[in-house]
Amino acid sequence: MLTRKGVEAQINFINSLQQELFTIFNLEPHHSPRIIELMKKYADIPIDLADASLVILAEHLGHGRIFSVDQRDFNTYRWKQSYPFENLMF
Repeated sequence: MLTRKGVEAQINFINSLQQELFTIFNLEPHHSPRIIELMKKYADIPIDLADASLVILAEHLGHGRIFSVDQRDFNTYRWKQSYPFENLMF
């Protein structure tokens, strides 16, 4: 997405990371079974790797507060099997 915004946006992103204004969550091999489980559970939507990663992140953080334009899917997805997401965009 940042490539569409140009080099300056990409530099600002890297500078923000360097200043520790945010962190990047790393998917680990032990997340694989849960990602597969989510992809099977939500196959009819379907869920993609990016959305499954956000479910994993919510479970890691212990809350489902997100900021996404994908209202339909995140109204359906549940983290820790039963908790709904709170989309701060809407």
